[in-house]
Amino acid sequence: MTLQLPQSMEPGEWLRFCSTLATPTIAVVAVLHICLFLILRIWRKRDLQFLTETLDEFTHGLSNRSQLPRGTALENQVDAFLQDVGDVLADPRRQSDRQLCLNRLDILDQRRHYLNSIRFESAFHSARTMIEAYPLAGVLGTVLAIGSALQSDTTSGNAVGVNLVMERFGDSIWSTFAGLTAAVLLLFVSSLQEVHVARLAECRSGVREMIGRAKRELRLVAEQGDRP
Repeated sequence: MTLQLPQSMEPGEWLRFCSTLATPTIAVVAVLHICLFLILRIWRKRDLQFLTETLDEFTHGLSNRSQLPRGTALENQVDAFLQDVGDVLADPRRQSDRQLCLNRLDILDQRRHYLNSIRFESAFHSARTMIEAYPLAGVLGTVLAIGSALQSDTTSGNAVGVNLVMERFGDSIWSTFAGLTAAVLLLFVSSLQEVHVARLAECRSGVREMIGRAKRELRLVAEQGDRP
């Protein structure tokens, strides 16, 4: 369907023109919104992959290290690496592993940017919140169509005006349908990612706690060992 810009500046024609744009605009924005969720999915997997690689390098060489099968979920790999470090910190007899972790603390310090989650979480929260705008946009398209018909009613007879209102209402109801459909679809897409986003936040929180605990305990043990 081709849209032509009205030549006159009559309010009714402008309202009519805007109402015809409502449905295709909602459809285009919804597609872009889905693309945004795909970008966030790639972003999340990249951050989680970098987190896993960093912990793998940090725990490499530990005795009794967890052996995970190929294809294990990245979140489970992070949990396993954190458990390995926790076992080292909880067992004073594993002096060699403790010293190895102490020597590698700079790996975690140099790559702390992977724990910065404000931008990602803000982007996901905004994408999730903006889903609520689609039903409102659909209703707005319907209101614009009815408004354009009522505006035209002032210059036409009552019978013609009523028929025009009913005709344009029937056409404009598709904008409401498009808004509701887009909202339901995007809610489904968002729900598929919410669990993984929450797991990423848990992994980051666990790594922060592990770093703080490792620095306190390992450096305290090292300082006690250096005392005469």
